[in-house]
Amino acid sequence: MTQSFRRIALARYLRGLPEPEDFSIVTDPLPQPADGELLIHNIYASIDPGTRARLSQGPSYLPPLKLGETVGAFNLGQVLESRNPRFQPGDLVTWTCGWAEAGISNGRGYLARITDRSVPLAAWIGVLGIPGLTAYFGLSRLGQIAAGETVVVTSAAGMVGATAAQIAKLRGCRVVAVAGGPVKCAWLREELGIEQVVDHKAAADLGAAIAACCPDGVDVLFDNVGNASVDAILPLMRMNGRIVVSGQVGDYNLAGDQVHGIRNTRPFITHRVRMQGLVVFDDLREFPAAQAELAGWLKAGKLKYREVRYQGLEQAPSAFRDVFEGRDFGRHLLQLAPEPGDAAA
Repeated sequence: MTQSFRRIALARYLRGLPEPEDFSIVTDPLPQPADGELLIHNIYASIDPGTRARLSQGPSYLPPLKLGETVGAFNLGQVLESRNPRFQPGDLVTWTCGWAEAGISNGRGYLARITDRSVPLAAWIGVLGIPGLTAYFGLSRLGQIAAGETVVVTSAAGMVGATAAQIAKLRGCRVVAVAGGPVKCAWLREELGIEQVVDHKAAADLGAAIAACCPDGVDVLFDNVGNASVDAILPLMRMNGRIVVSGQVGDYNLAGDQVHGIRNTRPFITHRVRMQGLVVFDDLREFPAAQAELAGWLKAGKLKYREVRYQGLEQAPSAFRDVFEGRDFGRHLLQLAPEPGDAAA
């Protein structure tokens, strides 16, 4: 590797959809690890809709980025140098670095060695990474799903939603998947085997379309879209129903006064409905056990996923916009270097 690396920095705070001018490519000297630190060369970086929440000056579960800081992302990389006894050069790891070709870790926080190479490497930043874990813990800890229940999943063709729909099905639930457009809906039916699929782009009334699929009501809503979908489905919730707020891809690019209000609040009282937001790092200690179960389903062919890969750091801004414009679906990944063992590596 050269003695410098590139990263994508926030050039201005976003208003609405991401624009190329919101970001800049910065070249920095390659840092050297101090005691306890590791220098990691990134192979993949994630393109996540949730990143949008930190690119404006409004409040989020984490403080907004400062101008000039690296745009945050989850990464899969290989240790180049280590002054930390827990890691050796050559180790493959998942961690948080951002849209950057390399970085330094202090060995703490979200940093884990990849030991199981019997699954595709990129799966560790997708279905076995934060998206898959978000679906897993959102349904198990917050949704508390049980066999026989009806589970509605929105944005079900995205990585989180598709994983959630499959987990609910594996747990014996009746699943209704909501996605936009015939291609996504066909993939959910034909590839994932989800029998009840609602195309929200073709539905004049989303609530009525879902009600037609759920004549006895909804036990769990796993929502990745935002207030409008929650508000439409709230009247359909059954007694003691649970709403898991996993993401808000439909709201991230809206100004505060443009976000749909939640008006159908009466079921919170009449049906004892509970709604709770999810930050998956609350379950950090349980990640290994969850990943082992997810990996078992993946190897058995019971868990499927779809990837969209972009080559090179400079593709990050356009890939990020693609997520919100729905140009493709599945896990959006930025490939920054060949995988170890590839001919080009």
